Amino acid sequence: MLLEVRDLRVEFETRDGLVRAVNGVSYTVEAGRTLAVLGESGSGKSVTAQAVMGIIDSPPGRIAGGEVLFQGRDLLTMRPEERRRIRGDKIAMIFQDALSALNPVLTVGYQLGEMFRVHRGASRAEARARAVELMDRVRIPAAKERVDDYPHQFSGGMRQRIMIAMALALEPELIIADEPTTALDVTVQAQVMDLLDELQREYQMGLILITHDLGVVAGVADEIAVMYAGRIIETAPVRELYKRPAHPYTKGLLESIPRLDHKGGELRAIRGLPPNLARIPSGCPYHPRCPLARDVCREDPVPPLYEVGPGRASACHFWKETMGE
Repeated sequence: MLLEVRDLRVEFETRDGLVRAVNGVSYTVEAGRTLAVLGESGSGKSVTAQAVMGIIDSPPGRIAGGEVLFQGRDLLTMRPEERRRIRGDKIAMIFQDALSALNPVLTVGYQLGEMFRVHRGASRAEARARAVELMDRVRIPAAKERVDDYPHQFSGGMRQRIMIAMALALEPELIIADEPTTALDVTVQAQVMDLLDELQREYQMGLILITHDLGVVAGVADEIAVMYAGRIIETAPVRELYKRPAHPYTKGLLESIPRLDHKGGELRAIRGLPPNLARIPSGCPYHPRCPLARDVCREDPVPPLYEVGPGRASACHFWKETMGE
């Protein structure tokens, strides 16, 4: 097992009170496999990734509990300098907004080469040569000529390729991709996802793909963990989840995306909005929006993750009804 997240809890002190952004999340990632973490904005998926990377701003945020085991060692108990050595070298992250993540006043070649200068002690010439190799590897045309260009001189898709190149620079064992196709058109999204999938299989890295788009993960993920209100509410192999979702929220997400085999059909929207994490409803946090909600759903405690099949779990009292059993 490459990564094990166990009962992770992350809290933020705000003017509205204590926000439990991540509330007991557990998942695992194996080498060479892809876990997609899916959910609406505010579900806690990106905060979970930031906790794994050790980049939660404190204050106002803090790790309130849990373990993050990377190759059996708990990242949360490591000294800061030891954690920094692992970050970038063993675990890397691709951020969703490449233009904000890249330094606008430094060339992309300098920023790519910095990884080798800091972590490998490379000279400027060696670092520049490696930067060109990486740009070639992620299929940026005319890499030698463009290595001295600045981030704003690249298109959104090319900037995202540069972010992928930075993540790959030191050949990490785990990559976390946080909404890597945000604001890209459909064609470029497909190209970026195909590139990530190819590189992940070539290097046999573990990959955590964070997204709100079920269409993005269909062809690349092995397993999916669906998050809602800071919790994981369903886990399943990707094909099983698409075929028979076991939670009403997952079913609602699937019904809200267009399908080629249902031309002319009406898309169903999930009613209402995600809850305020400072005032999470009692019982199942999804019950105010759920078409199956009954009295038991409104009562404490929160539904546990029921085992609903091989490698499958759902935090719904009525998972059988959802699956059509």
